[in-house]
Amino acid sequence: MTPLDANVQETVGGVVARLKDTPGALLPILHAIQDALGYVPPGAVPLIADGLNLSRAEVHGVISFYHYFRDTKPGRHVIHLCRAEACQSMNQKATEAHARQKLGVDFHGTTSNGAFTFEPVYCLGNCAASPAMMIDGELYGRVTPDRFDAIIADIDQRGKR
Repeated sequence: MTPLDANVQETVGGVVARLKDTPGALLPILHAIQDALGYVPPGAVPLIADGLNLSRAEVHGVISFYHYFRDTKPGRHVIHLCRAEACQSMNQKATEAHARQKLGVDFHGTTSNGAFTFEPVYCLGNCAASPAMMIDGELYGRVTPDRFDAIIADIDQRGKR
């Protein structure tokens, strides 16, 4: 396990100290750490466990059970592609296959240039505009392979400005 750098350790320690007395504190702490860092580093597990008087196995078990939590640093942009039934009925599988090929990664992967992390999600609540995708909190509907390419190109272009 890689040791945490001082800034990450300070962030994790601050989150644990602030939220440890919250009822059911583990999930709020994990969410807050991921919100702050983009992921929950494996090195944070002992700090969280100690702060909550839990075993490391209990903390790791929760992190690994919920697909939302990641234990590796994400790309600069996180793409969530909906895989729920409404989106599947509107040819989401073709968009998914295209996205995998275009990005060169599978779900939970990050592109080699560190620009995009590709994540599945099971409903974005945009069923009327299926298939749906969210990138960095921005929702997109009626995402075809061509629209996917246009959105990614626009995000790449914004990043170069």
